[in-house]
Amino acid sequence: MVVTTVWMFPGQGAQRRGMGAELFDRFPAEVELADEVLGYSTRELCLADPSGQLQLTQFVQPVLFLVNALTWMAHRQEHPEPGYLVGHSLGEFNALLAAGVFDLETGVRLVRRRGELMSRATGGSMLAVVGPEVGRRIPELLATARIDDVDVANLNSAEQLVLAGPVDALEAVSALVIRAGAGRCRALKVSAAFHSRYMAAAAGDFAGFLAGVPLGPPRLPVIANVTAQPYQPGQVGETLVRQIGSSVRWADSMAYLVAHGVHDAVELGPGTVLSRLWAAAVAAGAVSPIDPPGAAVPAEAGGAGLAS
Repeated sequence: MVVTTVWMFPGQGAQRRGMGAELFDRFPAEVELADEVLGYSTRELCLADPSGQLQLTQFVQPVLFLVNALTWMAHRQEHPEPGYLVGHSLGEFNALLAAGVFDLETGVRLVRRRGELMSRATGGSMLAVVGPEVGRRIPELLATARIDDVDVANLNSAEQLVLAGPVDALEAVSALVIRAGAGRCRALKVSAAFHSRYMAAAAGDFAGFLAGVPLGPPRLPVIANVTAQPYQPGQVGETLVRQIGSSVRWADSMAYLVAHGVHDAVELGPGTVLSRLWAAAVAAGAVSPIDPPGAAVPAEAGGAGLAS
């Protein structure tokens, strides 16, 4: 029997205070394990956030990974395995966990290190652009204006993308987009230009960390953000490193799933951003807006706010 379902995991930007409230008591051993690895109470951070850390990359990534993981553990108890798995940026680690590439403890250690490295990156920012056919129009505008220091960080749909680059360059792009009537722009509250060439140092450091981590082959097809294709055997580590500085090809990933007969998508984690993007992709026929979107490092949101 062909399985026509995909399970999707959200990334940074989906977090909210109170997330996981119904899950912490249900999976006490897993929560205790994560607390031991991280050195703080994940329950307290997710439910109360007394120090305002849910907006900080180094804290958000591991606790969101945990909440996504607990949501998956609860869901799989009552539902058969899907045909595919996919995650938006950080959420891709949850897809790999669900595919058996590593266990929960390893996953927490991986995303803790990833969050630490990405939080150290400074200089640069991200800009969400929303409007009709921005997936096609914005790259054309950038090329015409000869703006070559900005990358497409997330291509979420034909009508929603995120750019990354130097702050002054993004301000110039925002003004350009508004003058051209090409879309609405919103600066994202991030500390750096994630998923762009400017993350090369973080990607290199993460590669060194990954070198000592055993990674198994996926049991189920996991669609990679970098390629919008299933992970290839023996390339999990390399693909995860590239992901830090490469465009999140979400629209292309949705197009792949639709083309391969997927009918149903289930979002496992806080929020409904990915469910809305899936519905938009299905309604639009999931035609890839641009190919390839953005630049890749030679080594690696609400809506468009899903940044990492």
